[in-house]
Amino acid sequence: MVLLPPPPTAPPGRKPVLAIVHQAHSNCGRVGAVLRARGHVVDRRTPLLGDPLPEDLSDFAGAVVFGGPMSANDDHLPGLRAEMAFIDRALGAGLPVLGICLGAQMMARVAGARVMRHPAQKVQIGYYPLWPTEAGHHLGLFDGASPPEVYHWHNEGFDLPPGATLLARGPDFPNQAFALNGRALGIQFHPEVTHEMMERWLHKAGHMLVLPGARKAEDHRAGRRRFDAAVARWVQAFLDRWLD
Repeated sequence: MVLLPPPPTAPPGRKPVLAIVHQAHSNCGRVGAVLRARGHVVDRRTPLLGDPLPEDLSDFAGAVVFGGPMSANDDHLPGLRAEMAFIDRALGAGLPVLGICLGAQMMARVAGARVMRHPAQKVQIGYYPLWPTEAGHHLGLFDGASPPEVYHWHNEGFDLPPGATLLARGPDFPNQAFALNGRALGIQFHPEVTHEMMERWLHKAGHMLVLPGARKAEDHRAGRRRFDAAVARWVQAFLDRWLD
C-alpha cells in the first residue's frame, strides 16, 4: 500500500481515491496525476501482492481498478477473487468505480457478462478508433472532444453486462466503454498511459506485437504523437464527470 499525496497547490479536503493495481512496478500514470491535481490522495494497493482492500467504503471518493497482464477469468488467483468481491461490494454501495481494461473486464464479469478472447484470436495493441454512442454523447462522457483513437493493450474483451449502457464502440472488440448503476464506468482502453509507460510496455512485452491485429512499435509512437494531446484533454473532463 502506497499513499500518493496531492501537490500543495491542489484543492484541500477531498476524500482519497483507491487505486487497485496488479504488479509491483505498476503505477497510476496520467489518471493518478489528474486525481492528485484535483486534491485526492491516491491510495495505491496491489491485492495480488497481499495488500488488503478496505472494508469501509465511506472513507473514499471512488475506486479505480487498473489493467494488468492476467485475465479476469483467472479464478485461481486469490488477489483477483478479492478484487471482484470488492467490486461487487462497491457497486452495491454506490461507490464511483472506474475499471480500466482488466478492471473493466472484471466489472463486466461481476455484473454477469462474459469475458473472452476474440473469435479470430485478434488482439488490440496500439491505437484504434473509438466511436461514441448516442448515450455517450448524451451523458457528456464521450462528446465532441473525445479522442478519435485511443491506446489499447489487451487480448480479451467483454459482453455488455445486463442493465449497462454502452458509451463507446470500436473495431473487433465492439464494447469499449459502458456505464453501470449510474456511478460505475468501464473502459477497455488505457488513457492513463504516459510516454514512459508505453515505452516500458513495448520493451517488456514487445513479443506480443506479432499477434493478429497488433500495431507495429513505430505505429504506437506515431499514434501517440497524433492522438495523445486529445486523450489528455478528454480524460480530465471524464474523471471530473465520473466523480461528480
